[in-house]
Amino acid sequence: MTDFRFDYGPRVLSGAGRSTSVPDLVPEGPVLVVTDTGVRGLGLADPMLAALADRAVVFDAVEPDPSAATALAAVAAGREAGVTSVVGFGGGSPMDVAKVVAYLLGSGDDLDAIYGVDQAKGARLPLVLIPTTAGTGSEATPIAILTVGGAEKKGIVARPLYADWAILDAALTFGLPRGVTAATGIDAMVHAIEAFTTKRLKNPLSDALAKEALRLLGANIRRACDDPADPGARGAMLLGSHLAGVAFANAPVAGVHALAYPLGGHFHVLHGLSNALMLPHVLGHNMAAALPLYADLAPILDSSLASLGRQAQAQGLVEALAAIAADCGVPSRLRDVGVKAADLDMLASEAMKQQRLLINNPCEIGLADARRLYAAAL
Repeated sequence: MTDFRFDYGPRVLSGAGRSTSVPDLVPEGPVLVVTDTGVRGLGLADPMLAALADRAVVFDAVEPDPSAATALAAVAAGREAGVTSVVGFGGGSPMDVAKVVAYLLGSGDDLDAIYGVDQAKGARLPLVLIPTTAGTGSEATPIAILTVGGAEKKGIVARPLYADWAILDAALTFGLPRGVTAATGIDAMVHAIEAFTTKRLKNPLSDALAKEALRLLGANIRRACDDPADPGARGAMLLGSHLAGVAFANAPVAGVHALAYPLGGHFHVLHGLSNALMLPHVLGHNMAAALPLYADLAPILDSSLASLGRQAQAQGLVEALAAIAADCGVPSRLRDVGVKAADLDMLASEAMKQQRLLINNPCEIGLADARRLYAAAL
């Protein structure tokens, strides 16, 4: 067995209504609740806010692809209220902002000083994360992504960003629209696949979690899209997303995410949809190096592939993922989300800024490769 390090991440509370446990998980004093207006408007946080009563300080101005300015505004709100802990409630955007805010409030560091890997070394405030989508896995990871300068996505990856607690309540995901369910579900599947095939830090524990995550997600994503209130499907999706998050927190994602980020930054495409659009093309690019690993994963999504040869299995994985995306109604071409041929050079150049992710890809992706992959997806 090769040497490796593995961090299990936050402690987990799972079950219906467990968000009302927040007062028992944080110290006395005001609690900054970081969320967005959409989640707030649906009333999903109301039971938790009622449990916190006058201790809750709500910051609900988080936008999709949240900006550094939004994170700093949340820090200012928390500092003014003298909060002693932070809760992130919502999808990946509120949870990512909550991580950054808890760290900056606790450490006193400057935001610009902590971008990159292991640059945040200080202490943070107590942190609880509660996902309302089954896809980002952000509640499980020490990673936060912010948009800087209007379009560039920059990551903060450091162990102090791990939450103390993650609360998994599948009922919070019942109201997700079909498109969001599909996009976030495929995002989680990409997390599992890229963790299993990553060039760096691949390890047996992440492998096991990635396989189980892919099994849960692949078996339930169609059901969750077709029947959004199916508790079994929703619960499996939420757990699968979390396990994939733990996996890629230790075995990092790669080329699919690197090429997806510019689509979110410049065209405001949902992150999960960005991943879905680039997934088959990056898998094809990686086939020469990752074929045995893709073959290992293929029967998880389609048991009929188990008896085939390795090359047929690997190709079958790509086809099975394309079938899932089609069945769930996910767009398949970049032109469907407003990308034009004139944008390809810019996208390729922007993707090259994601070296933190590109170094993990099974096959090198250079500037010409990135442009070719975007062109194939157009």
